[in-house]
Amino acid sequence: MAFDAAFLSSVLAEINASAEGARVEKITQPEKDEIVLLTHTAAGGKKLLFHLGGSNPRVGFQTEAKASPAKPPMFCMLLRKHLTGARLKGAEQFGFERACRFRFESRDEMGFPCERQLIAEIMGTYSNLIFTDGDGKILSALKPIDFATSSVRQILPGMKYELPPSQGKANPLELDEGAFLALLQKGAPDMPGDVFLSRTLQGLSSSVCRELCFQACGVCDAPLGSIRPDRLLEAFRDLRRMLLSRRSSPCMVLHDGKPQEYAFLPLTQYKDLTSFELVSFPSCSALLETFYAEKDRVNHVRQSASDLVHLLTNAQNRIAKKLQLQKEELKRCEKADSYKKTADLITSNLYTLKQSKASVTLTDYSDWNEEKQAYAELTVALDTRLSPAANAQAYYKKYTKACNARIELSRQIELGEAELTYLSTVSDALDRAATEQDFEDLRAELQENGYASRVRRKDQGRKTASAPLRYRTSGGLEVLCGKNNLQNDRLSFKVASRFDYWFHVKNMPGSHVILLCDRLLPGQEPSEQDFTEAAQIAACNSKGADADFVTVDYTLVRNLKKPPAAKPGYVIYHTNWSAYIKPDRKLVQSLLDPK
Repeated sequence: MAFDAAFLSSVLAEINASAEGARVEKITQPEKDEIVLLTHTAAGGKKLLFHLGGSNPRVGFQTEAKASPAKPPMFCMLLRKHLTGARLKGAEQFGFERACRFRFESRDEMGFPCERQLIAEIMGTYSNLIFTDGDGKILSALKPIDFATSSVRQILPGMKYELPPSQGKANPLELDEGAFLALLQKGAPDMPGDVFLSRTLQGLSSSVCRELCFQACGVCDAPLGSIRPDRLLEAFRDLRRMLLSRRSSPCMVLHDGKPQEYAFLPLTQYKDLTSFELVSFPSCSALLETFYAEKDRVNHVRQSASDLVHLLTNAQNRIAKKLQLQKEELKRCEKADSYKKTADLITSNLYTLKQSKASVTLTDYSDWNEEKQAYAELTVALDTRLSPAANAQAYYKKYTKACNARIELSRQIELGEAELTYLSTVSDALDRAATEQDFEDLRAELQENGYASRVRRKDQGRKTASAPLRYRTSGGLEVLCGKNNLQNDRLSFKVASRFDYWFHVKNMPGSHVILLCDRLLPGQEPSEQDFTEAAQIAACNSKGADADFVTVDYTLVRNLKKPPAAKPGYVIYHTNWSAYIKPDRKLVQSLLDPK
């Protein structure tokens, strides 16, 4: 994992340098596997994050404020009882393990000074946060482990804390040069060098091991036998010197603009590769917050809105399957004209037909064949149980039924496609939802549109309208952006005036964006830059946010119409302009109104 013992060492050095002696003012638990300590230091307030999720565990400072549940979990309540008002004495790492201890000066129930400890184990799916007294006796744990869960190591109140079993690897901080060379001699010559280092050295991620091999021979996965021992020793010596001096140069690797991996030192192995970019950060905490910002948002959506995702997926699959069957049935209705033609032929030839025949060949006097210079002949199947006249009536009934089915199926297909389009707009809004308020708004919308039996509401009593996103253009004009379909309707038909401008990405789900023109003088138009930035906001708040180019339609609000009984967020317009936009998320983020 990227958050290895080396990176943890750098993070703890930052925490000790800026937060030692900090007073704990508040403790929150925004997620079931996340604890945040709001501390006051000499430099101001700092949020100390303990994230113990299985996919991205870490420890460090963060700047983002997250909403907390109305009823805190028991573990959070216990920490508040013992650590509110406590002072951080320091943070220390257990050897070179991915485990560390935060020591706090606190007071017991009688008011006497005492020590409390938070022990964070950063170990993938086994990550945990353990609360102990000054002697290491466990008081509680974020994830208790009993005998049924593990027969090797239990984490339960009253037990003495013990470190996880050792993996038998060498500690790089205690490994001298001679011992390192001796380890190299024991390795298999055909084994990749980075794999050997990862299996031999404790606490180093695979990216750091690849970097050591790259610095030694210019190839990340070169066989151990092809790497000069003195070169590899030199790279290891530089690494060990950085670790002992607690120096770090946090580096993130971007692939096509997206975070790929990170380390506490520059990963020069990616320096000359196309589509890869190295970005340096002033601190490890700043790197972590940037790297995991999008990953945490996606995980939060998956966890907090699992019922919505399940509902939308099932509904879309159900409607798509229904549409496929209806379109196949509609295709069969194309035989309606042939049924009428057959009935007409039978009727015109009643005098020549006999009831006992199962089929008969009739001459179609309306179809002249130029090549054969003769009228076409048509073989017609008859029901021997019916008279020729009754057979004609049966074909007329098939014709009438097919015509009626064609009309009704066309209507049902149109309704199904409209519902599928609507659900895609809800799904797009769900992809961009970031807070519990956003999820509740989507639940309320689905409930109002006939999905009440399939979606749960967490807050039935909330009736206040949520606020849309607010932006400010370079020209000082305010831009409103809806976060769901109910907000889109409210912005377009209740908030906006007739002379404001409306923006929406063309032919795909997205937010309604309103460029407010109330600050302009009568007859004055927004500047070209204002139009461009409003179009950028519409592009980045849509399904096409990651596309190379998208088309954004814009028009005056007075040109918008909403058909009767239309789904939320659906509008029509016939007068508009179009802008071709390359979505720029950084630009749009810079336009967010902080108010």
